[in-house]
Amino acid sequence: MRSPFSRIIALGFLPGAALAGEQPPVLETVPVVESTSLAPWEKSWWDLESGAIFQFGNNTPLDYTLVPTQISWRSPGHLNWGFDNGMHLHIGMRASLIGTWVVEGPESHYFGISGGGIAELWSPGQTWALYFGSGGGAGAIDASGGNGGGQGRDLTFNWYLHAGVRRAIGENISLFGGAFFQHMSNRGATDPNPGIDAVGFTAGVSVSF
Repeated sequence: MRSPFSRIIALGFLPGAALAGEQPPVLETVPVVESTSLAPWEKSWWDLESGAIFQFGNNTPLDYTLVPTQISWRSPGHLNWGFDNGMHLHIGMRASLIGTWVVEGPESHYFGISGGGIAELWSPGQTWALYFGSGGGAGAIDASGGNGGGQGRDLTFNWYLHAGVRRAIGENISLFGGAFFQHMSNRGATDPNPGIDAVGFTAGVSVSF
């Protein structure tokens, strides 16, 4: 590749070469290559996360301890706002498969699905982001019948809130972690109708293909 200085010298010799009947040198052209990298909010992502959440409140007298594990798909941003300081806010969709181990409680497991929205505020350098999301769905638990504070029936609905920090460690991979709240109940289908309100944390990894 010729430097700008060498091109100036070559241009200076063009008139002399033409007068001498010589073939003028061919100047190289440098193609302009545009970056094809997508911003984080322009991609679809897959998340794998797990953590621990603990019962609070008076929906049930039992001290539930749950370990939720989720595989989630996150869409590109459907609503996007860029700011003068370089930060970027976007809102997308999230769909999850849920597998929960009941560590403490009369049941042993819960499997379900959920869907909702997620908002992310990315830093100017696209190295970290704050996230917040909410949604809900349904699933099945091995219900104990509702007596003594256990769940009343297998079909159980869920609702969640989560918020935390995401840290990019590569163009297509990031780590994240934060607070996670989940409510589970059968929406009054049984009497009594104990529910589970549990809060704790989850952490995981995100990849984009």
